[in-house]
Amino acid sequence: MLLARVIGNVVATQKNQRYEGSRVMLCRQITPEGDDMEYTCLALDSVSAGEGDIVVIVQEGWSASTASTGRPGAAIDSAIVGVVDYIDLLREDK
Repeated sequence: MLLARVIGNVVATQKNQRYEGSRVMLCRQITPEGDDMEYTCLALDSVSAGEGDIVVIVQEGWSASTASTGRPGAAIDSAIVGVVDYIDLLREDK
């Protein structure tokens, strides 16, 4: 699983029929502290995430397919499966 920020929405005039009704979002991986990392990916949105939201992305075919379309078997590598409300990190003792 990845922690990421939604940075945009990808518009496709044509897509596979299994993706009908699904939105494709552009996401940038972040650290738990909220800093951007270099990795960017496309993910099908299964939780109505919006631009700027911090999300949890699953990158495993069976889970991604089932979470985003409700049916197993679609060729999906990444899916947004949760919107993060907050991240609570333990402070380091100095």
